[in-house]
Amino acid sequence: MTSHLPTHLFFAPSVVEHLLRYHSGDCVFVSPRQAIMAGGVALEREVPASGDLARQARDLLMQAREQGWHRAILLSAIPFTPEGTARLVIPRYVEAMPRTSQTGCAPLIESSGRRPARLLGMKPCPQSYQRLVQRAVQQIQRGVLDKVVLSRSLQVEAQVHLPTLLATLAERNPHGYTFAFDHQCQGHTRTLVGASPELLLAKCGNQVVSNPLAGSLPRTQDVAENQRRADYLRHSAKDRHEHALVVDAVASALGLFCRNLQVPAEPSVLETPTMLHLSTEIRGELKDASTSSLELALALHPTPAVCGHPTAAARDFIRRQEGFDRDLFTGLVGWSGADGNGEWAVTIRCADIGSDDVTLYAGAGIVAGSQPERELAETSAKMRTMLAAMGIESVMEAAHE
Repeated sequence: MTSHLPTHLFFAPSVVEHLLRYHSGDCVFVSPRQAIMAGGVALEREVPASGDLARQARDLLMQAREQGWHRAILLSAIPFTPEGTARLVIPRYVEAMPRTSQTGCAPLIESSGRRPARLLGMKPCPQSYQRLVQRAVQQIQRGVLDKVVLSRSLQVEAQVHLPTLLATLAERNPHGYTFAFDHQCQGHTRTLVGASPELLLAKCGNQVVSNPLAGSLPRTQDVAENQRRADYLRHSAKDRHEHALVVDAVASALGLFCRNLQVPAEPSVLETPTMLHLSTEIRGELKDASTSSLELALALHPTPAVCGHPTAAARDFIRRQEGFDRDLFTGLVGWSGADGNGEWAVTIRCADIGSDDVTLYAGAGIVAGSQPERELAETSAKMRTMLAAMGIESVMEAAHE
């Protein structure tokens, strides 16, 4: 899937070198197809997520064109709930290059000049999270919910070197979506960083693709054991039900915009450095090629992969029970061009990073048959994507003491 980028293009020799030149305030979005690093701000808006974001994006891109930015792109991170705020950015400069395999980027190890990482807190704690899973299962048994995604957050005192973290994430997750995007939180600038395995929506011309993930197990370093777990996922009635809820919702939403929608009958297993996921790649041909990637992504958001089903009931349960504001976690992050082409990933496997602290997030889909201990273990395994890249996995052990 090709893309249309601004006229101000600069090419780095490799994706890793590209990311190691990251500066504070840059926007980064690396997909399996290409790497984009954007700097400076030509235009920007902060708008309520409950508003017509697709129209706001079109207006901003049109304004950029009127000011001479003829091939501008828009980048954004959009929150989980409509009550949040989305920042829409038209950058001044964009570096772009095709994505190729990279080697030689060392993991991020805390330098001797930095304080060791220290656990500050978590919401909810492991015991409370397991009780929360039990309450969710009870609601499912009563027919109030079919599925709900319940998350945890982990707060860590740590100083992170963002360029090396981004390069490490991109190298370790070559089939994923590595991103960095600044936002304001209580008057302070923070950076949302992550390596999402899940493509919400990509569009090129009249072709669209979405790759929902649901139904997961932690990955091990043992090849035979990973194969056993992958086979288990393929045949697990509980995990296949969880996955089918997401696929059906995505296909139903895309079906309103597409003809010739292709939905595989069977899921495959996607392997990341820390997890195994049931995966289905859905492809379609748009009825109207002028429909933008952001409009399509917003029509899918939030999928049952990050919220639940039915959506309203699941979102209400999350709001009342989870115990923290997800903000940009389980939202969407990506880019769109003036021609409507673009890529949007689900904002998972991520962390919100400040000057000396990090907040990490992970969730698990709860359905009938979910076991609290297994769901807790799944969230811990998902957090290890970011913790390992930052070289601070030890705080996870402290979190369970």
